[in-house]
Amino acid sequence: MGRKTFAKSESGAAAVEFALVLPSLAMLIVGTLYVGLVMYSAAGLHSAVEAAARCYSVDSIQCGSASAAQTYGAGRFYGINTPTFNASLAACGHLVTASLSIDLNAGLAHWTIPLSASSCFP
Repeated sequence: MGRKTFAKSESGAAAVEFALVLPSLAMLIVGTLYVGLVMYSAAGLHSAVEAAARCYSVDSIQCGSASAAQTYGAGRFYGINTPTFNASLAACGHLVTASLSIDLNAGLAHWTIPLSASSCFP
C-alpha cells in the first residue's frame, strides 16, 4: 500500500469517530441517570413528609407521638440515603420536616446535593 493510497483510505474511520464520541455519550447517559435518581429521591421525600404529617395529625394510634411520626415517615421514604425526619406541633398544625444529602461522585468532580421537605397538616 503506497503513501497516496494510505492517505485516501477510509477504513477504520468509523471506529475512530466512535472512539471520539463514546466518552461524551457515556457521560450524557450516566448524568441523565443521576438526575433521574435525584428527582426520584426528591419526590419520595416530599411524599413521605406529607404522609407522615397526615398520619401525625389524623392517626393517633399509629402516629400518636413525634417519634412515631418520624418512624412512619422514614418507612414511607423511597430513594437513596436515609433522611432525617423531625416532627413537632406548630401554629399551622402537625409539622413534619425532613432533610437529606445526596453525594454524587464523577471521578474528578464531587457534588453534594441537599434536599429538604416540610409539610404541615392541621
